[in-house]
Amino acid sequence: MERSITDMSLKAVHLIFVSLLTALAFGCAAWAFSAEKWAFGAGGIVAGVLVILYGIYFLKKLKKMSYL
Repeated sequence: MERSITDMSLKAVHLIFVSLLTALAFGCAAWAFSAEKWAFGAGGIVAGVLVILYGIYFLKKLKKMSYL
């Protein structure tokens, strides 16, 4: 079976997803703090940290799987 350039593994998709979601969470937190919405800013930081922890967990779980 031939692989296409558009084929991506579950691991690669998760890496992209976790990276984008982390940037979004911390970006929203920065915006919320600048707008003096302290609760939303704290929630954004908590969400960003949780996404990072999920990414670490997922990478450890699929340590032996190839990226492509």
